[in-house]
Amino acid sequence: MPSPDRPTALVTGGNRGIGFAIAEGLVKLGHDVTIGARDADAGQRAAEELGCRWAHVDLTEPESYFEAVTKAGGFDVLVNNAGFLRDVSLLAADSDFAEAMEVMVAAPLDLIRLNIPYWRGTGWGRIVNLSSGWGSFAEGLGGPGAYGVAKAALNALTHALPRDLPGGVKVNAMCPGWVRTRMGGPEANLSPEEGADTALWLATLPEDGPTGGFFRRRKPIPW
Repeated sequence: MPSPDRPTALVTGGNRGIGFAIAEGLVKLGHDVTIGARDADAGQRAAEELGCRWAHVDLTEPESYFEAVTKAGGFDVLVNNAGFLRDVSLLAADSDFAEAMEVMVAAPLDLIRLNIPYWRGTGWGRIVNLSSGWGSFAEGLGGPGAYGVAKAALNALTHALPRDLPGGVKVNAMCPGWVRTRMGGPEANLSPEEGADTALWLATLPEDGPTGGFFRRRKPIPW
């Protein structure tokens, strides 16, 4: 199936950083974009700047994203961008494991499930999972806390999902690199726009494009 004339898109955590840059790029490409944000003021400000819609999406509150998807009826493009990072030991009493897995694995899977009826009807969809080299076994599962473990689980989900998705729906993961965001810090070597490039490519893949892969700078990288 060809892509819709004006695809709808949901970008979680789209009010700042890489998510904002992805949303901006999709708007420029003619998509009807909705950014998901936890904070209403931040979401409204970003949406006004981008010229797009916003929805209350807190990935620790399933009812929020259930309402967002239900109200929209589904999205052609789903960008699971929102992340969570804390510098704490996995073995500490206050480990971030549960929240990291919820935000970066369970909620993205829930959003995909919520969109399945829509994709079955349209026969076309693109899922982009924002991952990291820290989630790569080949690169050593780095990073603090449960971040790398959660991203590795997101990668595994990406690799497994093609067997269950409706025809015409592609899912891929990508590593944006070290990006100058609140999470990446001011010393990072890439701008948010540079970090967003591969996500925009994956969100607009043609029918013969890849699925179930892991990419950086539009090139496959090892799991």
